[in-house]
Amino acid sequence: MFRYILRRLLQMVLAFFGTTLIVYALMFAGQGDPIQALAGERPVTAAQRAYLTEKYHLDATGVGGFFYRYFDYVRSLLQGDLGQSLTGRQIGDILQAAWPVTVKLALIALAVAIIFGVTAGVIAGIRRASIFDNSTLVLTLLVLGIPTIVLAPLAQYFLGVRWQLFPPTAGSEPTFYALLLPGIVLGSLSLATALRLTRTSVAENLRADYVRTARSKGLVKRRIVTVHVLRNSLIPVVTFLGVELGNLMSGAIITEGVFNIPGVGFNLFRGIRTEDGPLVVGIVSVLVVVYLISNLVVDVLYAVLDPRIRYE
Repeated sequence: MFRYILRRLLQMVLAFFGTTLIVYALMFAGQGDPIQALAGERPVTAAQRAYLTEKYHLDATGVGGFFYRYFDYVRSLLQGDLGQSLTGRQIGDILQAAWPVTVKLALIALAVAIIFGVTAGVIAGIRRASIFDNSTLVLTLLVLGIPTIVLAPLAQYFLGVRWQLFPPTAGSEPTFYALLLPGIVLGSLSLATALRLTRTSVAENLRADYVRTARSKGLVKRRIVTVHVLRNSLIPVVTFLGVELGNLMSGAIITEGVFNIPGVGFNLFRGIRTEDGPLVVGIVSVLVVVYLISNLVVDVLYAVLDPRIRYE
């Protein structure tokens, strides 16, 4: 196990630098005039432009200029400095303010997927072809067929504005209750996928040979399901939820934008819109680390859920 984790950590280092290089290259290739994009329609004085150009090495052009700026960024990153955005704010301070909000939102969405999705999937898998099973399949198809960019405004209008069950927007300092509706919206797609995945896995394991053996030994159905079937069925579900946690921690740009949540996704979208290269690359760098760690934890959990899995 130790050698496996060490090998994965080395792979994570390569994946991290490869991802940051690609993101930095995309920002560099598509960059127009970031200083004017930041200022909008307001004029930028020559002194301001010269200061920002020198500070962010925007005068370095071509391939050599790109690698000069990238290695300068990596050098600062290895020292724990994410740099400054084009607005002059420290990217670390921006993330420090945005992370708690995004973490709460992601945990709410993940809890919704686990509590409702996995539970309903287990019941649907046990009672296959029942009314409950068919109903959940239809509902999940409807949820999966509606994109978040449509589902979020609909939930905001009906549940937040018209029926006033939830706050329509989160505000600058959102409470748990204000994040509940966007968390449900964010977790709805994960819920639908987790439900269908759990249902399929449980149904397949119920037809496995070890279940027939357990029944022939006289074990009650509850023990067969809870001790044997669930443990094996949760392996693909844990894989999905681990990867999904990394996606949810990205802040869900659409959800945070619709509900005005000052999280990571909201700041990432703002950085893309204003062509704020340092902000975009800084946020993506942190998100890549979160995503890689989530996948590593999932792989380690495989051996916990199924003792037959061993890493050499």
